[in-house]
Amino acid sequence: MSTPSRKRLMRDFKRLQHDPPAGISGAPYDNNIMLWNAVIFGPDDTPWDGGTFKLTLQFTEDYPNKPPTVRFISRMFHPNIYADGSICLDILQNQWSPIYDVAAILTSIQSLLCDPNPNSPANSEAARMFSENKREYNRKVREIVEQSWTAD
Repeated sequence: MSTPSRKRLMRDFKRLQHDPPAGISGAPYDNNIMLWNAVIFGPDDTPWDGGTFKLTLQFTEDYPNKPPTVRFISRMFHPNIYADGSICLDILQNQWSPIYDVAAILTSIQSLLCDPNPNSPANSEAARMFSENKREYNRKVREIVEQSWTAD
């Protein structure tokens, strides 16, 4: 059955295949256009450099009028990422707009890695460390990056 949300997701997928933004990839999981696997690579010249972080995106028939549920599968240490992998990001909550597609969502999450918002913490320890002890924060991030190479 082809619904407006499924048609839009097919368009998002084609665009992602033909013109992928640097450092991100995503595709529907097992022929289910409503569930995607994605990978974000840590941006160069940042503490996240070299990391490969896996995520899932779960869409509903309300997409693109409502955002997908996006969650990191990879272990993360970040001020705006909860312990369960869910992400505190304005465009996934109150600033959502139908103009965002999968590429825009993943690009926004990638930029959030390097540019956290410690004033809206999902992980208070990471937020405190980011604000008060950047060196220790970066060391913890490097540990997460190294774990991302060996995790399934």
